[in-house]
Amino acid sequence: MATPKTIDLNCDLGESFGQYTIGRDEEMLPLISSVNIACGFHAGDANVMRHTVQQAQSHSLAIGAHPGFQDLQGFGRRDMKLAIEDIYSLVVYQIGALQAFCQVEGAQLSHVKPHGALYNMAAKDMGIADAIARAVHDVDPAILLFGRSRSALIDAGQRQRLHTVEEAFIDRTYQKDGSLTPRQHTNAVHLTVEGAVAQALDLIQNQTVTTVDGAIIHVPCQTLCLHGDHQQSVELAKALREAMAQQGLSVASTKRRIG
Repeated sequence: MATPKTIDLNCDLGESFGQYTIGRDEEMLPLISSVNIACGFHAGDANVMRHTVQQAQSHSLAIGAHPGFQDLQGFGRRDMKLAIEDIYSLVVYQIGALQAFCQVEGAQLSHVKPHGALYNMAAKDMGIADAIARAVHDVDPAILLFGRSRSALIDAGQRQRLHTVEEAFIDRTYQKDGSLTPRQHTNAVHLTVEGAVAQALDLIQNQTVTTVDGAIIHVPCQTLCLHGDHQQSVELAKALREAMAQQGLSVASTKRRIG
């Protein structure tokens, strides 16, 4: 019997801050295979970071750092113009913060996935992409680098000889060029669970996605992202896991290299 096809399901979590709770982390954690933990710049704080690492450990999840711009008010989703070396430093800083919590909790930092505006800018801007890839490599070249499928960030990671992981999105819509529909557009996010699940299955089985204007484009991917702040994130994850089981598809995290 053929081995069922597997996909990594990752989710951006640990985005609460102080007394403010964002997302349904405890409900989401059992449904995914990899977690991207906010590192205090766009969201999260020291206590939230540590607690999320502990929770991820209890569910045997691959743990990733989710660095973003220093923009709590804008949740890291506003473009910022920074010098390339500033971007390098802020990524090193945030990786190091989460890496320390992993160390004290007996966990291993598996991957890095930039957040929000930093992620989207790195998908197109080679200078930003190179700064991020260089930061990951300089901290630990065995760490995986997650980036948007067919993006400048994936190219930059490969030039640094990192293990890159191409990512696609379950709950976001796509443009013809493979970019995500900007969030200021009303159709940027799938509003129904059914639409998001259908897109996820198409990505897993065919490595394709239907864009907002009806085109079908190739989107190679090894990991799929769910956003923890999506209003129906838990319901979507449950529906997707059920649909995958019916199709003989399984979930497993990507693995960082040893050494």
